[in-house]
Amino acid sequence: MRHRQAVLGICSAAVALSLSGCGLSGLGQAKSSPSPTSWQGKTLVVWLMKGDDSAAWMDSVKSAFLQQYAGAKIDFQVQDWTGIQQKVTDALASLTPPDVIDIGNTQTPYYAASGGLMDLTPYLGGLGASTWNSFMNKSTIYQKKQYAAPWYAGNRVVMYNKKLWKRAGLGPTPTTQEQWLSDLATLQQTSGVSSAMWLPGQNWYAFDGFLQDEGAQLVREDSPGVWSGNLDSPQALRATAFFKKLRSFGKAPVDVNEANQAAEFAKGNVGCMIAMGYEAATAVSKNVSADDIGWFPIPGKTANRPARTFLGGSNLTVSLNTQNKDLALGFLKIALNDVNESLMAKTSGFLPNRTSLYGALAGNTYAQAAAKSAPDAGYTPLLPTWGNVETSPNPVITLYLGPILQGHDASAAAQAADTEMTTRLAWN
Repeated sequence: MRHRQAVLGICSAAVALSLSGCGLSGLGQAKSSPSPTSWQGKTLVVWLMKGDDSAAWMDSVKSAFLQQYAGAKIDFQVQDWTGIQQKVTDALASLTPPDVIDIGNTQTPYYAASGGLMDLTPYLGGLGASTWNSFMNKSTIYQKKQYAAPWYAGNRVVMYNKKLWKRAGLGPTPTTQEQWLSDLATLQQTSGVSSAMWLPGQNWYAFDGFLQDEGAQLVREDSPGVWSGNLDSPQALRATAFFKKLRSFGKAPVDVNEANQAAEFAKGNVGCMIAMGYEAATAVSKNVSADDIGWFPIPGKTANRPARTFLGGSNLTVSLNTQNKDLALGFLKIALNDVNESLMAKTSGFLPNRTSLYGALAGNTYAQAAAKSAPDAGYTPLLPTWGNVETSPNPVITLYLGPILQGHDASAAAQAADTEMTTRLAWN
């Protein structure tokens, strides 16, 4: 799943920083930049997903690109999420695809397996790959080859109402699951609190984080290349029990997802929820004061490590059939340089692809909380056929979480969901 961001404002001085050194020289096997006249008449087409189209970032990248490749043009085309997987698949199979495509990090294996993405392995040195965070780079590799570059990432943390926290007489935010549950119990008995914890029953990304925190994944590899569902594991049952316990401190419905939860938070009677940074802007736009919103990492079992969470985000790829290989690789180098990675972090609140740039997150309390738990965050299974599982109706929701939350037998639900996941994982 991909995550949208709210523009938080940027310092204009960041855009004015030097944009030099963005050429193709040093890009592994790529050639040095030809003379400016050789770029006349060439247009680089870049597909960005809606929400990733930060105007400040695009202006900065475009300015550097046009300076580096005089005579060339760049065409940013913003894509809607509806039907995007088929649209990208069709585009990659064409003879004239977009040159650079922004894709969800968990989608990378699917597109790489289709044969439509350029192998970037020979160009990693010039792209600065040695500085990329390893936990973000995991999603860009398929069969030990690099098919994308990590752009940004974000993970779920706890958004809480400071005013209600203070009214309940609670101290510092919790750093362990035990303390969190104790604080929720206190909040639930506090005047003006309707739900100490708002956790919709279909928030399966939160559940996946709890499962990872128990040391398991949604699937398991039975033999090389053969995968099956893994919800019948003891770890899954423990993760489900914790999910149910958290839900007991609130009134969130079983049959809804987290899409509109910020509106519930905005009512002012919700103590906390598992959320992304952009959801604060929604809550503020409706009712809640920004000063009353705080963030902390989802607590782990011990105070020295936050819980594992699902890590979403975006990768940048180059189409295998691009007619502008040098321009596309040059674009990646510019887009991922210190200036533009920092700029994306400032405008989105999401994590840049290297820790050395975390200073760009200063003052963003969501990002600071997310940065604490990101190194231990993980992904939904990085398999080419994983998208088949998430296709509606998602069996993790409809056959597992839903029935269990409605009181049905957990073992039977796990078996039903595992059977369906195993079937879908085998689809071509």
